[in-house]
Amino acid sequence: MATKMYIKDYPRPQFVRENWTNLNGEWDFRFDDDNSGERECWQDHFQGELKITVPFTYETKASGIGREEHHRYVWYHRQIDIPKEYEGKRVILHFQAVDYLAKVWINGTHVGSHQGGYSAFSLDITPYIVLGEVNQLTVKAEDKMDATQPRGKQRWVEQNFECFYVQTTGIWQSVWLEIVEPVYIDAVKITPNVDERSVRFEYQVEGDYAAGEEIRLETRISLKGKQVKKASLVIDRPWLQLDMDLVHEANGPWKQYLWSPAHPNLYDVEFVLYQGDKLLDHVYSYFGMRKISIEKGKVLLNNTPIYQRLVLDQGYWPESHLTPPSEEAILDDIDKTLQMGYNGVRKHMKVEDSRFLYWCDVKGLLVWSEMAATFEFNDQAIQNFTSEWMEVVRQQYNHPSIVTWVPFNESWGIMQIFKDKKQQQFTETIYHLTKSFDPYRPVITNDGWEHTVSDILTLHDYVESGDEFFKRYADKDEIVNNGKSFNNAKYAFADGYSYKGQPIIVSEFGGIALQSESGWGYGKQETSKEAFLSRFRSIHQAIKATEYIVGYCYTQITDVQQEINGLLTENREPKVPLEVIREVNLS
Repeated sequence: MATKMYIKDYPRPQFVRENWTNLNGEWDFRFDDDNSGERECWQDHFQGELKITVPFTYETKASGIGREEHHRYVWYHRQIDIPKEYEGKRVILHFQAVDYLAKVWINGTHVGSHQGGYSAFSLDITPYIVLGEVNQLTVKAEDKMDATQPRGKQRWVEQNFECFYVQTTGIWQSVWLEIVEPVYIDAVKITPNVDERSVRFEYQVEGDYAAGEEIRLETRISLKGKQVKKASLVIDRPWLQLDMDLVHEANGPWKQYLWSPAHPNLYDVEFVLYQGDKLLDHVYSYFGMRKISIEKGKVLLNNTPIYQRLVLDQGYWPESHLTPPSEEAILDDIDKTLQMGYNGVRKHMKVEDSRFLYWCDVKGLLVWSEMAATFEFNDQAIQNFTSEWMEVVRQQYNHPSIVTWVPFNESWGIMQIFKDKKQQQFTETIYHLTKSFDPYRPVITNDGWEHTVSDILTLHDYVESGDEFFKRYADKDEIVNNGKSFNNAKYAFADGYSYKGQPIIVSEFGGIALQSESGWGYGKQETSKEAFLSRFRSIHQAIKATEYIVGYCYTQITDVQQEINGLLTENREPKVPLEVIREVNLS
């Protein structure tokens, strides 16, 4: 069941206003291989050579262009019309993601820039808009083949290789407009407290809140259509905080109102801003009452141990690459994941579309949110990564489905971490910085091996035989104390760090491919569905039989370009019956 204010294709479903304009669709487009556009003032008189369908990048067929070679500089242009009736209001222009550096002009005037390919940004374009007339919106995107940029699985050479795919350049998520009053709610951080049956709201209000008549903010919480709580506070500064208890008549047994995969209960919440009797802003949101904690080597959800059955999900589609082709496609992926008996996904090397996280919240699918890696370690990479990662954490914080933060994977971008003190200190810094903003979720540093400080010990191992896995992991102490390299290559902890009793999860394994003339999987390719399922069943049984392991993440849900080790093809066709995968997961 969707939340109270569900709007199909709304780009940011956790913070909804009814008055918005979708700017996706056909834009003028132009390559700028000589980087002459700014010198020649294309922002003043844009002459598009091509048409592109936003938000799909020029590398994709869905864009209408479909050229996979790299172009460092690309330009976009379209017209926008803001009616005269919005005189006195603010016009906010939102970009959900532009890879990598975006520069934005309105009517030839530069209005702002943003660096970071996976985080959203917004610009107040009110001073530059002419109401009642056609306005010119121009965007330049710069995307280098630079390994100091957080890239994830995007290649930084001309051709695909190993598990790295076609790059993503420019606008790749929705562009949209909102009209707001001069004083409006910019953000709300929502923190549930299951043990105290309360929820904390931290509000950020923009505008001249001190001028004129008193401004108050009303918060209304409802459950299953019935209002259960309401509170009001006066706006006297830009940042405010409010704690509300959730003891209410609807409660009954408290557990039935908590959020979990079995019961993804969501509270609707409305934030309503008034100046006297005048309505200034009305924002719809939601939250889930859920708690993630760690005790005695277990991960707990709402104070009860949970065994996480995750599948690796890279979020690629054949026609649109990193951009979901539609909201229906997002739902189809989530529904197939649940049909196969998984209770969560590890979103691998990608910061996913907010609509995906919304439907995970609604349907009860756990999410490990993972940052796209850099592939060099130097001062620039540190700065790029840190800034963008913290934007991502702030933007995704309110989603109850996110139960784990994964800033680093397999020492990517920190290849010397086993011995290098600078790289170790960098991961410690990111761990503590993440914890300073969100002390309530586990943080993994770094996923797969060579951990420094980490709330969970995760291991990657593509051993093919269940018997071999069981033998390899029979001696827990040997694994966790760096007595041997657990996958014949890497150690569990970086040098100087030690096991502190963390939960242990095998967060990559499997990767089985059916025989194909092209593409690859992990280990030998199986020649039949029967052989595929036999190996799949064997390795799962071995992991489940290893008592100290408290969860797993299978590689992976779909094929991705040259990587053919998915349970589904790129077009989401099952390779083996989904009910058989479900039986293995749930047995």
